[in-house]
Amino acid sequence: MLHIARSELLQMVRNRAVLITSLIMPVAACAFFIYYRDVFAAIGSLGYIGAVIVFTIGAFSLYATTVTTLAARRQTLFLKRLRSTAAGDASILTGLVLPTTAIAVVQVAAILSVFALVGSPPAAPLLLVPAVLATLVMMLALALATAGVTTSPEHAQVTTLPVSLGVVAVASWVGLTGTENLTWLKRLLPGGSATELVTGAWDGALSPASGEAMLLLGPTLAWVLVAVLLASRLFRWEPRR
Repeated sequence: MLHIARSELLQMVRNRAVLITSLIMPVAACAFFIYYRDVFAAIGSLGYIGAVIVFTIGAFSLYATTVTTLAARRQTLFLKRLRSTAAGDASILTGLVLPTTAIAVVQVAAILSVFALVGSPPAAPLLLVPAVLATLVMMLALALATAGVTTSPEHAQVTTLPVSLGVVAVASWVGLTGTENLTWLKRLLPGGSATELVTGAWDGALSPASGEAMLLLGPTLAWVLVAVLLASRLFRWEPRR
């Protein structure tokens, strides 16, 4: 698994297109929100900015990059060759997605730390951590599901748009308008409850011990389960004929 992950990381570093579109551009977008934090805090809150940062990294650095990577490895028959080795399916997939996942986690941790230093720290960091991790797990699971219907890296530019743009749009909708109206619709949409968790943890509206915080983890984990079930049915190890 670690050998596969190391090889995948080297290929990512050598691919300038991946570095720019999936890694550098999301960080630049997050830097824009932090630079204009006073403007966005006035129309939303600091927690809203934190949620947008998490979902920008999750949608593009993690989700889109993972889908593109798996589609490319399938197209070149790399996945098929790996399956002929002693490594199991779970080890192969873990090794392939480990670099993008690790990079996304480091990016989120670093950017949120900078945001906390220049803005204000989160009111409930013990709640923020599971909220962020649940969000990234959801995006990774959705990536595995989307990779099942993606035939090539070029096709990934199309198949990833609905989810990547959709979760960022949901995060902005929930972060700016709250959940006083259309409560369950907003919470049940992918990213809705996670946005409320991140926003509440940063602004102090939720505490780790509150029952509402635990309730909000439910929809996010449910989307993880749905995505894993879809991935188990849709994922292909060889190119579609």
